[in-house]
Amino acid sequence: MKTSIPKTFHVKSFGCQMNVYDGARMAELLEAEGMAPAADGAAADLVVLNTCHIREKAAEKVYSDIGRLMKRETGPAPMIAVAGCVAQAEGAEIPRRAPGVDIVVGPQAYHNLPALVRQAAAGARALDTDMPAASKFGALPARRRQGPTAFLTVQEGCDKFCTYCVVPYTRGAEVSRPWAAIVDEAKALVDMGAKEITLLGQNVNAWQGEDEKGRAQGLDGLIRALDALPGLARIRYTTSHPNDMTDGLIRAHAEVAKLMPYLHLPVQSGSDRVLKAMNRSHSRDSYLRILDKVRAARPDIALSGDFIVGFPGETDAEFEDTLRLVEAVNYAQAYSFKYSPRPGTPAADMDGQIAAQVMDERLQRLQALLNAQQHAFNQATVGRRTAVLIERPGKRPGQLVGKSPWLQSVHLETGAAIGDIVDVEILSAGPNSLAGAALVREAA
Repeated sequence: MKTSIPKTFHVKSFGCQMNVYDGARMAELLEAEGMAPAADGAAADLVVLNTCHIREKAAEKVYSDIGRLMKRETGPAPMIAVAGCVAQAEGAEIPRRAPGVDIVVGPQAYHNLPALVRQAAAGARALDTDMPAASKFGALPARRRQGPTAFLTVQEGCDKFCTYCVVPYTRGAEVSRPWAAIVDEAKALVDMGAKEITLLGQNVNAWQGEDEKGRAQGLDGLIRALDALPGLARIRYTTSHPNDMTDGLIRAHAEVAKLMPYLHLPVQSGSDRVLKAMNRSHSRDSYLRILDKVRAARPDIALSGDFIVGFPGETDAEFEDTLRLVEAVNYAQAYSFKYSPRPGTPAADMDGQIAAQVMDERLQRLQALLNAQQHAFNQATVGRRTAVLIERPGKRPGQLVGKSPWLQSVHLETGAAIGDIVDVEILSAGPNSLAGAALVREAA
């Protein structure tokens, strides 16, 4: 056990964008306590591992990191805090398995991190995996700094209970943050320089609340409110569930110019039988009908999705159904994974667990198709003129990197500054990024 308050800290986040947001908020909490951020875990007095529990490899990586921190070459081992979904799922088992861990804190309790640090510094192991009824967000400090793009969590938790997924158990039931709190945080982010805000949630399009006049609103109403913020140029949202893709939200893609033409809508499988076994509560055809509506509203939209191969009982023919769905949709990009049994989920106990070699072969075939579609989508943008939000320096001197409206990385050389929105002509395309040239007129 450590016996002094840390002076420096480092937060390492794994997994989804919500973990990135949570990691940033934990950093702000620690800075508010007077601690200074360190560049990496090798130099920090406190290391916070903000974990993901979606797949087994993500969980096991945490223990590997703990081992490396305990044996680091420079100075004594740091105070170690395990936060996030692994902390929630495994709780007190973590310090039993890794005695070097001083703090365990779940994703709904991280606002208590400073108190837990003081508890650990006093010589006690600190554990908090409560899911309190009161929102943690009211206990978090004001946002401290911001780049040109920002994440903003508006919804947490999940009520869908897909049979393969631990999120309902680690993040709890679906909860929507209040309208006023979201709008106020968005205003603060824009005041600090954010040009683009991505609204986050486990099922972000399940967000619902009341506006300042007491009127019931869904995510589309919230997007329209943010559209009115001066200085905000772009709005995105992720991750969505097909069952919450309302007609109002689809209309927003046609009517709100700041809402970018990009939609991440996971389907997971192209087989109706597998979807039912997953408890996805949508079918192949209902998913395709939603995409037809979205494309009618915004013809240039880039579509993204998630896929799981090797779900228990998946046959060769059912995997082929997934390939045919991918061919029918033609994704701009997508994420694909081998099924990973998570303890406590119904699918982990299902018959028909698929051999690793079969999953490997299926994943390679699926990823080859998805990669080809992404490359083709990128190639189709060559010659197009579009606006790019400059986000960071590139690897070469004078090079900058930004994002297109379709979430593609664009490399270019220009005299613009980070945060500028630049008119660009796309010159070439690779599998994962584009190269462009700034046009004469640059938009501030």
